[in-house]
Amino acid sequence: MPGDRASGRLSRQDEGVTRRSSVLFVCVHNAGRSQMAAAFLRHRAGDTIEVRSAGTTPADEIQPVVRQAMAEVGIDLSDVVPKRLEADTVEASDVVITMGCGDACPIFPGKRYEDWTLDDPAGQDVATVRRIRDEIDTRVQALSAELLA
Repeated sequence: MPGDRASGRLSRQDEGVTRRSSVLFVCVHNAGRSQMAAAFLRHRAGDTIEVRSAGTTPADEIQPVVRQAMAEVGIDLSDVVPKRLEADTVEASDVVITMGCGDACPIFPGKRYEDWTLDDPAGQDVATVRRIRDEIDTRVQALSAELLA
């Protein structure tokens, strides 16, 4: 396999080739935190970073209050659906961010793992979800700046 996927460095044979970093956001239902994080990173990084999200036990749909809170900042989640976490998705990612489900996420050597401790928006009022949304946005801004540096 060319290059060093864990660090994003390219081997000599890859000189002149730019490879996008790949980030996976994981939460239990893939209906709140991980979807907000993925949407913010896509919004900030465009197609310069490959962004995925998944859940260990995916819900049937994104939480309506999450859709509402994200629409308030101009991000439409109306066509997004929760996805099941698969081992190959983790393996294909450079950075794996878990949000309350770290033990259920497969571990592969050479990947960067972070666990973001965030309140779960499930069952919360919109004011609480806005606070969670803004905290996720702040973390995603820092991650994006680091990965794009």
